Amino acid sequence: MTVEELSKLKKILIIRLSSLGDILLTTPFVRTIKMQFPNIKIDMLIREEYADVIKFNPYLNNKLFFKKNDQDYNRLIEQLRDSRYELVIDLQNNLRSKKVASSLNIKTVKFDKRSFDKFLLVNFKINKLKQAPPIPIRYSSTINDLKLDKEGLDLFTDKSASTIILDKKNLIGFCPGARHFTKRWPEEYFIELGNIIIYNGYSLALFGGKIDKEICARLSREIPGIIDLSNEDDLLQTAADMKLCEAVVCNDSGLMHVASAVKTNVIAIFGSSVKEFGFAPYNCNNLILENNFLNCRPCSHIGRSSCPKKHFDCMNLTNATMVFENLKTILKLR
Repeated sequence: MTVEELSKLKKILIIRLSSLGDILLTTPFVRTIKMQFPNIKIDMLIREEYADVIKFNPYLNNKLFFKKNDQDYNRLIEQLRDSRYELVIDLQNNLRSKKVASSLNIKTVKFDKRSFDKFLLVNFKINKLKQAPPIPIRYSSTINDLKLDKEGLDLFTDKSASTIILDKKNLIGFCPGARHFTKRWPEEYFIELGNIIIYNGYSLALFGGKIDKEICARLSREIPGIIDLSNEDDLLQTAADMKLCEAVVCNDSGLMHVASAVKTNVIAIFGSSVKEFGFAPYNCNNLILENNFLNCRPCSHIGRSSCPKKHFDCMNLTNATMVFENLKTILKLR
């Protein structure tokens, strides 16, 4: 599909069912299409639990939500067929998204996941991704010669910042959670860093969703003065609060991309994953901390429940003092 061919279309469907970060990484692509071709109607299909990611996105005409039960699925397919799309852009490219796209029986272009290249890097440390562009640019390559703007990610919210942080100066955010263990910097390091930050006169806020509840509770108990803003997955409130942060310290997680989207400074700590996969903070002021000298990295492209080498050096060798020094550096760059 070329830009010229795209320009002749009236209505398209973009599919990216999950997850939080991956959907946020589609937003430069969506925005660019709408800005260059304002007459094209763009609908997007995502899983229902991520609805807030696109809820207020002005570049989308209709937001559609995938539900798991058969009755809702059949109703969804009928709705999509009735919409008479001229093109499907499948940015998920898995069995589920392929099933949806094939049910519509129209032209479909698919995101190249480069699965074999990821397999080579994880299992044999053969790096064919060294020059690979970040994921938003790879999404855009589904349309030949489409050039993204430089504006970064979009996350639109209708929420105001929590009153508890409105008068806080030099506010730093912590996002200690991640879906997989090997992508989480040890919580005792977060505790040590938190106490250093408080001692040096900064305010500190804690962010996390439902799956981060326990780790956030422990950090809240161990760091005197920290403001616990973790919540039951109120993404739009989290985004509004993050905007007030001077910087956010996070793992390679969905909230890292939220921090990128609200244009705060980002300190991202990478353990088992590497930036060559394309999921680094996008078009924002950021520093990535990773131990590139370890020949066991990456051990997975999504994360693991434990370190296969038992030492967890990819995270353990990044200490709190190192992170604080990088935090001071990025604050000077602001």
